[in-house]
Amino acid sequence: MKLISWNVNGIRAALNKGFTDFLKNEDMDILCLQETKAEASQVDIDLNGYYGFWNSAEKKGYSGTAIFSKIEPIDVQYGINIPEHDSEGRVITLEFEKFFIVTVYTPNSQRELARLDYRQNKWDIDFLKYVKALEAKKPVIFCGDLNVAHKEIDLANPKNNRRNAGFTDEERDGFDNIIKAGFIDTFREFNTEGGQYTWWTYRMNARARNIGWRIDYFCISSALRPHLEDAFIRSEVMGSDHCPIGIIMNDLV
Repeated sequence: MKLISWNVNGIRAALNKGFTDFLKNEDMDILCLQETKAEASQVDIDLNGYYGFWNSAEKKGYSGTAIFSKIEPIDVQYGINIPEHDSEGRVITLEFEKFFIVTVYTPNSQRELARLDYRQNKWDIDFLKYVKALEAKKPVIFCGDLNVAHKEIDLANPKNNRRNAGFTDEERDGFDNIIKAGFIDTFREFNTEGGQYTWWTYRMNARARNIGWRIDYFCISSALRPHLEDAFIRSEVMGSDHCPIGIIMNDLV
């Protein structure tokens, strides 16, 4: 089973940059998207062979998530059942026989860290509680743009970004808590080298120079580790300031 996650930074823009070809050529079983910036009715996309699920923000052209799955889920949930968090379309959960999959677009702490308190003291705590509650029923895979580089190895210039959004101690502690709660950062199971990034600013020719950050993740319950065959970053795929990431799982369907 191949699962892919991608922050498309606007699905309508991505459709003009090769998204449809990617959908066909990658031939994934489940595709999780973040920052769709659209409602399903605004998007003309051929989902032949896929079930499609959309969670759009109340604010037009902002945030949003989607999941396309070749496998019909048992159940679908939008949001995490907390109104304070659920107006921005940041979470979709699909339930299958042996696992849950969650796509998540974690709030950015923003310039001057205007949203760091919300991120640290509300969102990060409540989202972790949510996925742990799911895990009490069956194992969980969650993926998406978590808007944090966990370790210094996860960004090109750690010293220069110490108090910038995405690399504050508070945000990194939030990811530490995910690991302490028993979830596995799948990519680091297979690759412990630097220079592996999933997001690059559009400024300063950063992507060509590979001056990036790894802020997109697949995390899995420890019970699923025996099913994990591979984890990868598709840094060659263009169409967004993020690139797709993925995992290969066996014996889950």
